[in-house]
Amino acid sequence: MVLRDDLLAYCDELLDAGAFSDYAPNGLQVEGRAEVRCIVSGVTASQALIDAAVAEGADLLLVHHGYFWKGEDARVVGMKARRLRALLAADMSLLAYHLPLDAHPELGNNAQLGQRLGLRTLGRFDTGTKPALGWLGELPEPLTGEAFAQAIGAALGRMPLHVAGGEGAIRRVAWCTGGAQGFIQAAAQAGADAYVSGEISEPTAHIARECGLHYYAAGHHATERYGAWALGEHLAQRYGLKHRFVDIDNPA
Repeated sequence: MVLRDDLLAYCDELLDAGAFSDYAPNGLQVEGRAEVRCIVSGVTASQALIDAAVAEGADLLLVHHGYFWKGEDARVVGMKARRLRALLAADMSLLAYHLPLDAHPELGNNAQLGQRLGLRTLGRFDTGTKPALGWLGELPEPLTGEAFAQAIGAALGRMPLHVAGGEGAIRRVAWCTGGAQGFIQAAAQAGADAYVSGEISEPTAHIARECGLHYYAAGHHATERYGAWALGEHLAQRYGLKHRFVDIDNPA
């Protein structure tokens, strides 16, 4: 057992949550019971994930995508009301970390994705953000564009959308999970042969072709499955807690 506030303070420090200017509040978003024995983690605090956490008897739900995003309707009605009502009825806390969970050098979404793709990390590339969110690494051996697409598909359980902007073999790879397709030009400037992110926008294909690098839209959800899981496992081991990661299917 651990006190909720002690766990929260540890996570805030571990993830350096205060260093980020983010789109939603990081840390405790909904306050539940004071003691934590069981954590359920997942990517997004959807109703399906909340229901799974309630069924598991969780004291705390740990996610990457929580609530209260900038620009969203602030009223507690409809879907938002149903989600919050379920959390409050269960006296379950909601703990959410967005950019801090992307950036952590070991437990973060980018670090975990790089491990699953077998990339040797070289460092970060400049994304115009502080801290920098883009990662740069190398494959153990060069791969064709199609072979790397197959490798991504095998690692994530779904084939990426591949824009073959380059012609040569891929050795140096840049990546940033989620909706980070806008960093593609920065990835090209960093000398990457390929760039991996979660989503694709209309300009992305043209930029990939004109900058001469392969682009892989591997899925927002699929690329960000592993940070919350890794953090949940870390907390379970540190504090002797029960932890279960619940993957709510999402094709996006």
